[in-house]
Amino acid sequence: MKKNKIINYICSGIACLLAATSCDVEPTFYSQVVPETFYTSQDAVWERFNRPFTHWRWYVGHNEPRWMLQELGTDEFCLPTRGSDWYNGAMYQKFHHHDYTEDMAFVETGWTNFAMGVALSWDALEDLENIDFDALGFEEGTKESMLNQQKALVASFYLDGLDLFGGVPLYETTQSDVKGRSTDQETFDFVENLLNEAIPNLPVKEELGAMENGSLHRATGAALLARLYFNAKPYIGKEMYTEAAAICQDIIDGKYGKYALDTDWTNIFGFDNETCPEIIWSVPSENAKLETDGMYWSYMVPYNYKNYLGGLEGSGSNNGIGLIPSLDPTGKKYPYKLGGAYSKFNDKDIRKQPYVYEGSGKYRGMFIVGELINPLNPEWVCTGSREYNGQPLVVRDQVAYFAKVGSADYPTLESLLSTIATAEESSCVRVTKRSPRPNQDEKTRKFDPDVPIIRLAEIYYMLAECKMRSGDKEGAARLINTVRQRYFENGNDPDPVTVANLDKYRMLDEWLQEFLGEGRRRTDLVRWDAYVTENWWDHQATNNTNLNRFPIHYSLIGANNLLEQNPGY
Repeated sequence: MKKNKIINYICSGIACLLAATSCDVEPTFYSQVVPETFYTSQDAVWERFNRPFTHWRWYVGHNEPRWMLQELGTDEFCLPTRGSDWYNGAMYQKFHHHDYTEDMAFVETGWTNFAMGVALSWDALEDLENIDFDALGFEEGTKESMLNQQKALVASFYLDGLDLFGGVPLYETTQSDVKGRSTDQETFDFVENLLNEAIPNLPVKEELGAMENGSLHRATGAALLARLYFNAKPYIGKEMYTEAAAICQDIIDGKYGKYALDTDWTNIFGFDNETCPEIIWSVPSENAKLETDGMYWSYMVPYNYKNYLGGLEGSGSNNGIGLIPSLDPTGKKYPYKLGGAYSKFNDKDIRKQPYVYEGSGKYRGMFIVGELINPLNPEWVCTGSREYNGQPLVVRDQVAYFAKVGSADYPTLESLLSTIATAEESSCVRVTKRSPRPNQDEKTRKFDPDVPIIRLAEIYYMLAECKMRSGDKEGAARLINTVRQRYFENGNDPDPVTVANLDKYRMLDEWLQEFLGEGRRRTDLVRWDAYVTENWWDHQATNNTNLNRFPIHYSLIGANNLLEQNPGY
């Protein structure tokens, strides 16, 4: 334990305590600060264990760069320039067109956030290794569980680094000298070895529906390993679908703990989802405590959407991100195989409704679309703030300057442009999936939903794709339809997956519908060689495979001259 670091912890802890109470706090001074003198209670040890998870929680469930790197620039989401809003030096337009440069802030933060997680996890592990758990009365196996959860957490951070950037510097201790980048294969092997070492020593979820609190269970480690193998082809040029399938089947069979698909999709993302049997790993959140909204609420919803929720306090928004449009300005559907997420949902899909909070933690619908007048409380209206100031806002599955129709520049609908640079405040359907909001009458329920990070449906879909790639389309369809049926009344799916209709694009559509907005779309497109080779809306394929990975920010190379830039930048 480094002395300066521990003094900082002590000082920050005293400051928090003084802020919360009026009691006098007399600090205890030590001539030498080491684990034996500082970690003298179980609470102190748990606090040390949880510090890297605090960073992880912020990184995957609250901070925007990781989500934006995975969702903007794909066929799911865009952040269009809305009149005078959201130009931001054309950064979001560049993302949409894959015009990535080494000076983009999100690219820098995407690297520093996973790297900081690695450092915090190793730092915690080094401290925990030197604590006498028996003397503090911990249950047998607690130390092994804590240490291996840190190793698996490191693996999860490095898996992100590999996915976004390719090979990265690999550290096993905080005491190492600064390193350059390892190869893709070395990074892959490092993650694989960490997970194989940790998984047998992680705690098992023995009770179906037991409360999730962000800890790493054995099924979480196994799911991370399955993800690694599932995407091995773009990572290291080697297919490992057989290995991924075996792990997925074991998870479904309960080898790694007890999980089950939920029959009600709102339970997965809803206000009491910490006991949802489908969730394998989630970011905990609770009103007035560890609050998170899954990042995208403030970016996603219209400016005055809080009024649709009865004036819900603390629900301001920036009216930015929306779905790639399905329709051109005249209402004609775009011909591209990718994009237009809203139109991909069958009209009988119960998710394809405007979001309405019904009370007592119940809600329906997943989209912000159409005229924003609350059907349960018609006096609750989301009005416009820009082109439609004071009028009920009508959110469209289109992008264009509709408010300017009839002007000299845009005399007719046919004359409207539809590009990432020509949006207005009503443009693009929005998604309210992670962290659904209550109304003002139940404002204390805000932030109660946890943010799912890994859930059993992903295991079903990974196994389905593996079966599809091996030639077993029937088995793949059966797995996907097992999940799909919960979205239709009495399980009557009007458009199930079949052997006849299951191809690359149907598989990508299924991933899109099930995991819309969950921060993974880029990875799925890259695995199917579709990220840089396909067109959607006004995004044109570059066919530049170098863009499957992001550049290394110039400031990182300036700080560590051992780092090498990715090819093509």
